[in-house]
Amino acid sequence: MNQIISQFHFIFGSRLKENEPMSKHTNFRIGGTAKWFVEVRSVNELKQVLKIKSDQNIPYFIFGGGSNILVNDKPFEGIAIKIAMRDVVINGNRVRVESGALSSSVARKTAKAGLSGLTWAISLPGTIGGAVRGNAGCFGGETKDYLVEVELLRDGEVITVKKDDLHFSYRDSVIKHNNDIILSATFELEKDDSKKLLVELDEKLSARKTSQPLDAGSAGCMFKNFEIKSDDELQILKQKLDLPIQMIEKRRISVGWLIDQLDLKGKQIGGAKVSEKHGNFVVNIGSATADDVVQLIALIKTRAQNEFGINLEEEVQYVGF
Repeated sequence: MNQIISQFHFIFGSRLKENEPMSKHTNFRIGGTAKWFVEVRSVNELKQVLKIKSDQNIPYFIFGGGSNILVNDKPFEGIAIKIAMRDVVINGNRVRVESGALSSSVARKTAKAGLSGLTWAISLPGTIGGAVRGNAGCFGGETKDYLVEVELLRDGEVITVKKDDLHFSYRDSVIKHNNDIILSATFELEKDDSKKLLVELDEKLSARKTSQPLDAGSAGCMFKNFEIKSDDELQILKQKLDLPIQMIEKRRISVGWLIDQLDLKGKQIGGAKVSEKHGNFVVNIGSATADDVVQLIALIKTRAQNEFGINLEEEVQYVGF
């Protein structure tokens, strides 16, 4: 054990934290302690810590902004690795962003530079790495739209992968289903007027404030919107739900709207509550445990399945369960 700590100290010095409460590092403000916690600021540091965890068979998890994860209340007997590589380099209309950069910061920097394509990301609470991994999106935009390529760490080697090889779909990519670690993403944006883009940022932030609960801890949208896969499925759902025309046309049901139909807004278990402002947000009203959230998620999923035959899929990533 002392040897492991010495190895971590050699790389990170005072940046190594022991028995670190993960509630300090997640937007949900929930989570037990991690035996070890580090922020990696370079690819070399990342490679070194991954080698130690492999050599010593140490459990681990990697995260970015902590915006889309639910960490177990129990202690995590391993190492939590936070990606803190945050450089943003703008060269003409191409932008290379390290995976730890906050999406909102990238949206503002590119808007100031007169580059459009990422203004929608001003409302994302997480990092570019997380946005790429889950093809995050809102306000009609998705991460894949202007993406060119990503740098990944795969089996200890840095590789570059083109967008088409990442198989993006709604809130999904191949990276969600393998062990690749995103190091950076390169976007090719469009020239535009910076003053106009900065106004767009303010408008999108204002829209977010009016439609989402920003005064309590949450992981953002809890569930993926439900995609209608066939005409037969659509007809069955029409018999159970008075679907708005926009959802019929898009073949996608808003889960916030669906939870409203289930009359679950305001439903509370322990310190976890379905937001009354947006049904697809579960919020921590101050005392929530991970178990409270899991129970509330299970209730919502059961009701959606039993009443409408809809199988909801979480966007949130579970850690330590």
